[in-house]
Amino acid sequence: MTTTDGPTADTSPDPAPATVRDLHLTDSVHSARDDARAQGGRAGDWMPYLPASASPHCPPGVDRTTLVWAETVAPGGYTHKVLARGSRLRFDDPTGDACAHLLLFNALEPVERLNVADTLKIPWQAYLGVNHPLLSGDGRVMAVVTGDSSGRHDAFCGTTTDTWNQHKYGDSRPEGPSPSGRGLFVKAAAKHGLSRRDLPPSVSFFQGVRVEPDGALTWQGGAGPGMHVELVAEMPLLVLVANVAHPLDPRSEYAVGPLRVHAWRGLATGPDEERFTVTPELHRAYLNTVDHCEARGL
Repeated sequence: MTTTDGPTADTSPDPAPATVRDLHLTDSVHSARDDARAQGGRAGDWMPYLPASASPHCPPGVDRTTLVWAETVAPGGYTHKVLARGSRLRFDDPTGDACAHLLLFNALEPVERLNVADTLKIPWQAYLGVNHPLLSGDGRVMAVVTGDSSGRHDAFCGTTTDTWNQHKYGDSRPEGPSPSGRGLFVKAAAKHGLSRRDLPPSVSFFQGVRVEPDGALTWQGGAGPGMHVELVAEMPLLVLVANVAHPLDPRSEYAVGPLRVHAWRGLATGPDEERFTVTPELHRAYLNTVDHCEARGL
């Protein structure tokens, strides 16, 4: 008989790593039901908060009982929502790397949508900031910027495409490591009966672009963590958001951070507010908007 001076070495093979089948018992309908219900209390880093009042990131000064939308959008993720006229919409960039690409549609008549050319032309201002209107092609104010701590935005470049991301990152699948903004907008639009052909150019917040004297576009990047942008919906809106890397971002890796989105009930801009008549062009756009909404009882 062989003896040893110490404990016998364990030569048995390492246990196989747990598989999804090991972690979830779904061998019957009842087991599958119990397993699914067991996941109900779990929370992730990127998720909508339901009800919205349960958001752990309620904006300062906002009564959380008035929240109608609260969500943290993953890097490379997207979201969408229909908002009532007068709703306040806020984007927060907690890390300094978010890039909120935004599309707006008239929720009642989606043929009316954001027109980036008019958004720059009518206010005689190419750079988005406080009191800048987001205009439709019908000469109406869809939303207006009411707060901005970032100052780094873009209304020139639109969002990324599948072809661009495939060339730069080697992948553009919506479920892949580097989805394109255009691809995510297509998915969001489809949930509201819209197709790729319904998608106009978008604007984006938190990654700045400036035009040089020779006409070249220069990427400025973000303004740092903790920045925010607030808007007010001047008509019922369908909002589509894609949180993806900016097309001019020179970094070789797909660089984008999480995006926080909140919306709460409020009132549309009225004639007694300064921005309603700040310029003749904006005054006319607001009159068009009020006429459109009041005729529909809004």
